[in-house]
Amino acid sequence: MFRRGVAEPWTLLFDGRQVRAREGDSVASALLAAGITVTRRTPVSGAPRAPWCMMGACFDCVAIVDGHRGTRTCMTPAREGLRVDTQRD
Repeated sequence: MFRRGVAEPWTLLFDGRQVRAREGDSVASALLAAGITVTRRTPVSGAPRAPWCMMGACFDCVAIVDGHRGTRTCMTPAREGLRVDTQRD
């Protein structure tokens, strides 16, 4: 069974907003827990995309993580001070 860590939560930044994350969280799960669902917008229509499969297969959750475009947030462990920005292309 999945268990969350008991350590103090970390803070990461999403589009400049502080988001709390716990040990064992992926970036996507921390964002979803904070009520943030959109991590990117499609290049043609600007339609919002959000974490969907949560196992790295669909690429709907990609964002800019510490300056790296196209990072799958569902596969990226959350950590203190991580900077995540909405990907708009």
